[in-house]
Amino acid sequence: MWIDVCALVELVPDRGVCALVGETQVAVFRVSPDGDLYALSNLDPFSRAFVMSRGIVGSKGDIPKVASPMYKQNFDLRTGQCLDDPSVSVATFPVQVVEGRVLVGVP
Repeated sequence: MWIDVCALVELVPDRGVCALVGETQVAVFRVSPDGDLYALSNLDPFSRAFVMSRGIVGSKGDIPKVASPMYKQNFDLRTGQCLDDPSVSVATFPVQVVEGRVLVGVP
């Protein structure tokens, strides 16, 4: 099932937004330079706070990442894997654009 979360034009490149998808807080990111979209859990597994959408977007080599605003752990936006502690990851969600609207997939 796909949930409409916002218009694509509302996503500022390299910034996150939080959307309530069903009962789950999801952080959605539009990453420059190509405008790739990623969605992952908004819950920071280290601080247990819902803050990932406020993280710092960047890259580590070819890996698009977000750094948690709390303790600065880096997460791969494609897989949710923590780049600083491989034993930790966050859930990721499929994301697509249909007719200018950003949709996030839920199981």
